Amino acid sequence: MSVDLLSGKVIGCAIEVHRFLGPGLLESSYQRCLSRELDLNGIKHACQVPLPVQYKGVSLECGYRVDLLVADTLILELKSVKNIEPIHEAQLLSYLRLSGLKTGLILNFNVRRLKEGVKRFVL
Repeated sequence: MSVDLLSGKVIGCAIEVHRFLGPGLLESSYQRCLSRELDLNGIKHACQVPLPVQYKGVSLECGYRVDLLVADTLILELKSVKNIEPIHEAQLLSYLRLSGLKTGLILNFNVRRLKEGVKRFVL
């Protein structure tokens, strides 16, 4: 499946979660529900995936974790904030560089309509 098609399916799952729950919950609640919705749609994913830092030939565990890794190709960074800030964008871009992946989504669930809280990044 192309990353564009996968992104579209994931956004559809996130919209379903947001329609059901609405805004105002913790990121962890949205993560668990989105994971369930991805399962229901047969989309392979993993939650809280460790992301080591490669430094001078050594892999160092520095505490970074990807909220959701979808089909080993798409990073999801989930938020429940008033606005997506530049620091959130920098976080996702760093995760993409560290992982060697090219595409990621920030999904901010603290919005009236989820469409307003989706930002896609491609390296």
